[in-house]
Amino acid sequence: MRKLFGTDGVRGTANTHPMTAEMALRIGAAVGRYFRRDASGVHRVVIGKDTRLSGYMLENALTAGLTSTGMNVLLLGPVPTPAVGLMTRSMRADLGVMISASHNPAIDNGIKFFGPDGFKLSDQAEIEIEQLIEEGVSPAQAQNIGRARRVDDARFRYGERVKSSLPRNLRLDGLKVVVDCANGAAHRTAPEVLWELGADVIPIGIAPDGKNINLGCGSTQPMVAAETVVAHGADVGICLDGDADRVVVIDETGKVADGDQLMALLASAWSKADRLKGGALVATVMSNLGLERHLTGQGLRLERTAVGDRYVVERMREGGFNLGGEQSGHIVMSDYATTGDGLMAGLHFLAEMVQSERKASELSRQFDTVPQLLKNVRFTAGQVPLEAASVKSAISEAEARLNGQGRLLIRKSGTEPLIRVMAECEDAALLNQVVDGIVAEVEAVTG
Repeated sequence: MRKLFGTDGVRGTANTHPMTAEMALRIGAAVGRYFRRDASGVHRVVIGKDTRLSGYMLENALTAGLTSTGMNVLLLGPVPTPAVGLMTRSMRADLGVMISASHNPAIDNGIKFFGPDGFKLSDQAEIEIEQLIEEGVSPAQAQNIGRARRVDDARFRYGERVKSSLPRNLRLDGLKVVVDCANGAAHRTAPEVLWELGADVIPIGIAPDGKNINLGCGSTQPMVAAETVVAHGADVGICLDGDADRVVVIDETGKVADGDQLMALLASAWSKADRLKGGALVATVMSNLGLERHLTGQGLRLERTAVGDRYVVERMREGGFNLGGEQSGHIVMSDYATTGDGLMAGLHFLAEMVQSERKASELSRQFDTVPQLLKNVRFTAGQVPLEAASVKSAISEAEARLNGQGRLLIRKSGTEPLIRVMAECEDAALLNQVVDGIVAEVEAVTG
């Protein structure tokens, strides 16, 4: 059982366990020792980060821990998470590290890791690293301490890779695009890439100050972007999150489309072009039932996984599939990337607009969603609300009421201290009743 790692690395409030400089140093030393089992040769690690103030502190602490075990560190600076996966492979590194709490507020931060193949680590690898953190590791001998240096062109390398995923002759001339960068890792890269492809770019969320990442902007709060699309008469809006590994799309009327709609579009288009490997899309248990019905109607399958884009990627690799993602906007196109890439997915949506000569509103509404309601209940450390008898009873009662009419999903978030209560049902009244009933019981336990 993992104690430190969640569904996407280690995450928490900055300067509070486990996101302290001391713990980051210990994590760096442990992961450095884990990937430097072979003492011969040169060992290197790439480190990227988003724009959080605490990123400087954690970057320095991780660098100290890694170099203490003999790892040479290449500092990429602010880059999207998928850029770290790309650079880990292209620079032949033993390890990639991204310092980010993704869509969380600026006071949070996190550390996630990529193996030498550019893919996120397995549960087993994280368990072994946790053991090293607990036990402590011996530092390298003085003459074997690693070095650290800056890599100045990381974002340009990433931008070229993203553009190369599109057909070589495709341009975005004539498209007016609002891009919301969430004051995060893609605040320079995303507008540059869109402009280089010929789009008329209206950028917002491009003035990070260390404290405003995801604040009133980005994929989790797309209201300003939607208003900007309508106000400027834009054709489409692309909203990224803080580390740019997820995206939501806004059509010309200001309506927001989530990852399910985008995956439905890409799956259909790729299937028609005979590009969809395995005849299936991989998504999590959170994806809407309407998506599953839509795919089934086209003779395609929906393969469901646990929540977390790395579980999606693991299933894709196991089954030989090349398209997957999450309702939240993580879209994984394994022909081009090793993890969710919001900018790349947004570009492929724009490519469909250009090639089909259809409006964003037509492409972003692929299926009718089954009414879905998600509510979160925050809890404090030490509480285990899902173990309470009253909560278990409420869940059993809700499942009985939904039997044959919908589905229920209750889980503890892997990135925040939240209990997520989600249900789907055509009967809106029943949907609200079952969700509210469970939420009330959880709140009673958590206080």
